[in-house]
Amino acid sequence: MFDRSILKLELVSRAALRVVLGGMFACHGAQKIFGVLHAHEQPALWTQLWWGGVIELVCGALVALGLLTRPAALLASGTMAVAYFQFDWSVQDGLGIGDLRFLPIVNGGELAVLYCFAFLLYAVSGPGAWSIDQRRHHTKPRFAEDQPNTTT
Repeated sequence: MFDRSILKLELVSRAALRVVLGGMFACHGAQKIFGVLHAHEQPALWTQLWWGGVIELVCGALVALGLLTRPAALLASGTMAVAYFQFDWSVQDGLGIGDLRFLPIVNGGELAVLYCFAFLLYAVSGPGAWSIDQRRHHTKPRFAEDQPNTTT
């Protein structure tokens, strides 16, 4: 039997993760689009890197707010999958059998992989508590306490 306080903590922690995840992702987009918070050059308009920044900024903000969370999280997840395979684990590197460069810890792609799977979680499960989507649809978040008890 789950303790109700643990289940409430799950709601709060999932909502906090969504807000932080989306906010950090939006900051990456702001870096690319507006050239703030880093010393790198802004990508040229309409390039793949520019579009990536737009997706990061918009989808990150939407996920943080919990607005259109599922589609925004799905697009963000897919974008990070593409980023990982294109920029971190490049097949152009000529990986051989036994080569460990496909591992995120080796090729520097940990952040892309973590973003990919964290956003995939919200694309599948929805925004949860403290979200505009929840308020718009007047629904309670679906978690363990909302499921019927089938064990006797």
